[in-house]
Amino acid sequence: MSDAVNAGVAVASDDASRVAARLRELIEGHRLSPSQRRIARYLLERPEEAVFLTSVDIAEAVGTSQPSVTRFAFALGFTGFPEFRDDLRAALREGQDPAAEPTELNPIQAMVNSEIRNLELLRDSLGDTGRLAEVAARLAASRPLPVIGLRVSAPLAHFFGYFAAKAHPDVRVIDTPGSTLEDRLSRAAQAGASWVLAFGLPRYPRELRDGLIWARRAGLRVALITDHSVGALSEHADVVLTAPVSSQFAFDSQAAPGVLCAALLHSMVYALPTEEQASIEDFENSAAERQLFLPE
Repeated sequence: MSDAVNAGVAVASDDASRVAARLRELIEGHRLSPSQRRIARYLLERPEEAVFLTSVDIAEAVGTSQPSVTRFAFALGFTGFPEFRDDLRAALREGQDPAAEPTELNPIQAMVNSEIRNLELLRDSLGDTGRLAEVAARLAASRPLPVIGLRVSAPLAHFFGYFAAKAHPDVRVIDTPGSTLEDRLSRAAQAGASWVLAFGLPRYPRELRDGLIWARRAGLRVALITDHSVGALSEHADVVLTAPVSSQFAFDSQAAPGVLCAALLHSMVYALPTEEQASIEDFENSAAERQLFLPE
């Protein structure tokens, strides 16, 4: 650890809050690798020391390499670690008020707060629900309806598929890549499917891109839920619905994509014919008769 920190040098509590606020401001909105997130978390947990640490100090403390710390600074838009540290020191000297986060928030609360902002962004983007309703209607009309989710996106695909199947007569969730995915998409197209819904959240599997290419080759149109409207997956989709993903935690948090998934599901159910919507009530009556669930 650096001599300054070993000697017990640290900034005052209010100053540490300003440094922490600046760190969160720099980190928010950038996609960081797992090792870079460890570095960010280490600094956020000790903002009173951050302005004194060297890249070697951080590398030793986090258990990574000095070049990794330099790449962390690059990822935040700096030319190197010294420029990054100078930025923190400038925030300290200027006594900047941490407007982005209340000082009473601890690091975990600040991460939750970043997710709240993502939900607010999603809410604002849905001011006009016409496009969402149009996509929902297309998916409702596709018989069968294949739903793709690979790796980290698989849970959302299964969430959508589980609930959609309560009303839609033929939902087919595909979470296996390669030739199995291609075979199932081809069979769905042969059975009459017109659309496929895909979830593509970071990090984006190469197999998903290949699957979307195959889907269009099979004659299917692609609706994609992802975090950016422009990217390696979006160019292979006919329509893209976006929700931001938070990279503040050790692993990505998908609260906003989850809410978008629920909103699309809600809209799709109400786009189905009345008799198919009624199957939801039929299930509830059957579940009550069979006592499938514990009393709430």
